[in-house]
Amino acid sequence: MSGPLDGKRILVLATNGFEQSELEVPRDRLKEAGARVDVVSPESGEIKGWDKKDWGRPVKVDRPLADAREADYDAIVVPGGQINPDLLRAEPAAVELVKAFYDAGKTVAAVCHGPWLLVEAGIAKGRRMTSYHSIRTDVVNAGARWEDAEVVTDNGLVTSRKPDDLEAFCAKIIEEVREGRHQRRAA
Repeated sequence: MSGPLDGKRILVLATNGFEQSELEVPRDRLKEAGARVDVVSPESGEIKGWDKKDWGRPVKVDRPLADAREADYDAIVVPGGQINPDLLRAEPAAVELVKAFYDAGKTVAAVCHGPWLLVEAGIAKGRRMTSYHSIRTDVVNAGARWEDAEVVTDNGLVTSRKPDDLEAFCAKIIEEVREGRHQRRAA
């Protein structure tokens, strides 16, 4: 059986402290749609999630961040949780990788606190975005036009508020990847 993302490759960028559902639901939905999905991390072996109020389950790392290249993938997904994007935005290689996807016109998706990494990569300015409400000010201060919506899509940039919105988030990622590269004007 074929899916809408057959032949596509998606990179999920995470480290210890990712919100469990915000990694697992997109990973699983994108695989179900036919994509090959790799979890990429600065860590090797496994990374451990955060499941609402305590540590969650480990997830296997498919490729180290040092070996990940934008050219090998069609899209990048950044799960949230407070810990994951905060640690990743302090990793120059993670920030550069997000920026490379954006500059190549590929789908860049982030949920919950994940937009912190988009802010750090300098790609929020002039874009329509959403996020978890507690980082709204950070997103606005980075120059984005923040919207209170479950999912906001702006020319291949997909953002979502919280775990309750994951099904709509995944549907938009699939739609944007199927559209292919996006021509982005300077903000």
